Amino acid sequence: MPAVTVENPLTLPRVVAPADAAPRPVLAVTTAPQGFEGEGFPVRRAFAGINYQYLDPFIMMDQMGEVEYAPGEPKGTPWHPHRGFETVTYIIDGVFDHQDSQGGGGTITNGDTQWMTAGSGLLHIEAPPESLVVSGGLFHGLQLWVNLPAADKMMAPRYQDIRGGQVQLLTSPDGGALLRVIAGELDGHEGPGITHTPITMIHATLRPGAEITLPWREDFNGLAYVMAGRGTVGAERRPIHLGQTAVFGKGGSLTVRADEKQDGNTPDLEVVLLGGQPIREPMAHYGPFVMNTQAELRQAFEDFQAGRLGTVPAVHGMGE
Repeated sequence: MPAVTVENPLTLPRVVAPADAAPRPVLAVTTAPQGFEGEGFPVRRAFAGINYQYLDPFIMMDQMGEVEYAPGEPKGTPWHPHRGFETVTYIIDGVFDHQDSQGGGGTITNGDTQWMTAGSGLLHIEAPPESLVVSGGLFHGLQLWVNLPAADKMMAPRYQDIRGGQVQLLTSPDGGALLRVIAGELDGHEGPGITHTPITMIHATLRPGAEITLPWREDFNGLAYVMAGRGTVGAERRPIHLGQTAVFGKGGSLTVRADEKQDGNTPDLEVVLLGGQPIREPMAHYGPFVMNTQAELRQAFEDFQAGRLGTVPAVHGMGE
């Protein structure tokens, strides 16, 4: 159950697309393969198999969990480098600690987002706190990678700590959906995340049978990923369920609908909606680095191996 909620959605600003907005068609619905990341936590690779022309400026997104850990089971990632893009970590349920070699970091929990601009490069670590490792418990979140244009790839690293209470809350005309605007804007309502590449990131909860038709910038792409539940996408009502991503075509509005009947353990349809202004630059991606050329990738590896992306702090609270 998402932590950021409201008792009566009808008290919130309501959003609906203009009647003359052209509906975006659904170009494809893909299913995320499942695997393990870091020290062995389960993930779904949301964008696997999708042509990058439809993802740009997004690079990849992992759904982490949803998993109920037994005591001693919670896992994270060891220290590792990044350069050339931004990582967005959104925790729906559970707790995660972050630390980087630039002094950034902190603890994020139910509904919080950690926005790390790697830029010219740094090292960081993500792990559950010791208390969660001891107790076990529910863990569920997303990590999204957002590309940086060539002009910003070597900017100084930056860290944003976005608390769940800071997100912009909106609803549909009938109050059947709760829209959490984490970054960007929707119908003039802005989320707290500051982005270099113009994007919109929304976590929407739709009650059974609810439908949203949202205005969507025509110069943005459009993606919808289902974190829980089942429903349909587009005016054509194409079926979609947990672990699937819908790729939308061009247009001025985007439609998602929750099925009348949901799974027993999933009361609502939980979906993340993403839109971004494509960068349209060459991309060279390997492991933790996202650059424009193979030569820049080689330089990133050389800089990492030479210690120029930072060093693990001698005293730190994680990864020991």
